[in-house]
Amino acid sequence: MFSVAETTPEKITQMVAAILLFVAIMGIVLFLAGLVKGRNGDRVVAYTYLAPSVLMLLVGLIYPGLRTIWQSFFDAAGNAFIGLDNYVTIFSDADQINVLRNTVFWVVVTPFVATAVGLIYAILVDKAKLESVAKALIFLPMAISFVGASIIWRFIYEYRPDQGNVKQIGLLNQLVVMLGGKPQQWLVDSPLNTFLLIVVMIWIQAGFAMTLLSAAIKAIPDDVIEAARLDGVSPFGMFRFITLPSIRPAVVVVLTTIGISTLKVFDIVRTMTGGNFDTSVIANEFYSQSFRSDNQGLGAALAVLLFILVIPVVVYNIRQMRASEAR
Repeated sequence: MFSVAETTPEKITQMVAAILLFVAIMGIVLFLAGLVKGRNGDRVVAYTYLAPSVLMLLVGLIYPGLRTIWQSFFDAAGNAFIGLDNYVTIFSDADQINVLRNTVFWVVVTPFVATAVGLIYAILVDKAKLESVAKALIFLPMAISFVGASIIWRFIYEYRPDQGNVKQIGLLNQLVVMLGGKPQQWLVDSPLNTFLLIVVMIWIQAGFAMTLLSAAIKAIPDDVIEAARLDGVSPFGMFRFITLPSIRPAVVVVLTTIGISTLKVFDIVRTMTGGNFDTSVIANEFYSQSFRSDNQGLGAALAVLLFILVIPVVVYNIRQMRASEAR
């Protein structure tokens, strides 16, 4: 067995050699493309630049995607063709139905609540004296990884048995004890634990929503706002008839973007509960079936289902962005 000291120089050498080989090949290809003259010269150069990206998409995205779809029609070992049985299992097995239910909870609650929190916050701090500080406070969670945020919230939900003089280190349970209640195992009881995990995602994404919506609010023309105020429009009417219609494209983009992130949520569930206590979602279940239960067929089917669910949201998001740019 080689030691780390022995293998590290060899790995570095291989890495440098691979990089130099890639640079040399690309240099030769681009040099040959540059020799092409005439009407088709620019087209050849353009295709030459695009070729590496297309190749990487084929190798790193399209081929694995098609391979995953094909694998979803096979059994756990990937040997016997079983057709749509894996998909039937997803929509009939009790555990898998629970996974779908949790995913629906995440997708329905997280985007709307996070967007609402970000929008309300953006309106409240708009043109305030300490606006930049207030925005920085809610945006800070965006700088934390999902795993880091999950660890923070695990401490908040931490539980210790209520025995003698045992002190609670979890913030939530400590507040409960201070108010005369008994500490609870928050991450054990379903479906409450799922909504407590959703809180973590909302905490992270609210800053993203606030940033985009605040920029959209500031882009509303001042003359429109002044005209509404001269007409005696109330604050609620200002929000309903001026602010919300003006920032509608930004709201749609925020909702769909957070929705896509929510569909793919994995880190929070994996870090906080590991998918136990009926908290698993599609992305986590895909990982568990593929790499822990060694059920390649069901894992692939879950990955395909996740892909199918994400595509319409992405398409709608792109169309809305194009529509807003065309206005």
